Amino acid sequence: MTSSSAKWEVRAELPIHYEIEETLDLLSVDNPTLLGSVDRAGTGATQLVLVDTTIDRLYGDRLRAYLEYHRVRYHLMPLPSAEEQKTIDLVLAVASAMNEVKAFRVRNPPIAIGGGVMLDIVGLAASLYRRGIPYIRVPTTLLGLVDVSVAAKTGVNFEGFRNRLGSYSPPLRTLIDRSFLATLPRRQLRNGMGEIFKMALIKDVRLFGLLERYGAALIEGRFQDAAPPGGTAAGGGPPARVGSNVADEVIGRAIQGMVEELQPNLWEKKLERSVDYGHSFSPLLEMRALPELYHGEAVALDCVFSAFLAEHRGFLEPEDVHRVVACARSLGLPVWHPLFCDPDALGEALADTVRHRNGDQNLPVMAAIGSARFLNDVTPAEIEAAAAAMAELAPVGAR
Repeated sequence: MTSSSAKWEVRAELPIHYEIEETLDLLSVDNPTLLGSVDRAGTGATQLVLVDTTIDRLYGDRLRAYLEYHRVRYHLMPLPSAEEQKTIDLVLAVASAMNEVKAFRVRNPPIAIGGGVMLDIVGLAASLYRRGIPYIRVPTTLLGLVDVSVAAKTGVNFEGFRNRLGSYSPPLRTLIDRSFLATLPRRQLRNGMGEIFKMALIKDVRLFGLLERYGAALIEGRFQDAAPPGGTAAGGGPPARVGSNVADEVIGRAIQGMVEELQPNLWEKKLERSVDYGHSFSPLLEMRALPELYHGEAVALDCVFSAFLAEHRGFLEPEDVHRVVACARSLGLPVWHPLFCDPDALGEALADTVRHRNGDQNLPVMAAIGSARFLNDVTPAEIEAAAAAMAELAPVGAR
């Protein structure tokens, strides 16, 4: 007898389609959008609705009234939304709730309403439950509207690392309603501006101009139809008053830019990603600074630091960096932090990012305001020089 070997190969493609839909006054009983993907015809299922605790406090009564008006049998589960609570334990708690309501594999997808932390938690739970069920997300923070709304990624923090455990699990639908921003604290609005700022710097010079002129007013008016006077524009003086068309354009351009960048590389098989701008040094340093820094604030610090790297390479003129710093300040974003002035901490952060990028730096930096290029040869000396330049932005007493 002779031995033989055999080889089989399996090839498959999974088509991905998910919608990001803008609506107004989502919780009005006259607006059916929230339940548009829920099969309520004779299933007898209980609808699982997950909300972060702040949304439950602010909108819980309206949400319950909405569900009751539409005769939905529901189980509403509040979840904490702090970055420190973004753990696998909460993912398992959500999975237990899915068991409790006897969730179908496809019908009655869970609805998640809240900020990016709890949307990540619910998304990861949905990706694990029955090896993956659909879900609907409703971001209620500016960061959620412009960043989480587009991404297919989910994740939780693990052993001191941000989003170290996660999956690629896009939702069935994302519903965007900027009226939620009316009750958002201004620091959370500034936090979301960190991601919009990032997109402007590496992709959209018009968006950068809108932030310079109107960013402070948009925050002051919480992205509603008119912004009251107050704050300071990037060039000094009071910010321009804005209407809903500017708010819509800023949010729309940020989302469109993310769609254009993520769609061709949704699973991140290509590790050169311009949307990683602001995310090369910040992931590790943000975790070390918790709870002092919010995510968008850490991203903005990374953007400013990386602008100094680009200036030292000759890609940016000093006046370009000045505009970047002035714009960040006008948005109320930090432009200095001791961790971003510590070459050892920065080097350690980049080393962890290199492992995430499979051994390459793939470090996006600005080629000009509104465009990006990648570096793979950033040296410790360059990091030290950029850290020294960033230290010059510190208040006098902090130097």
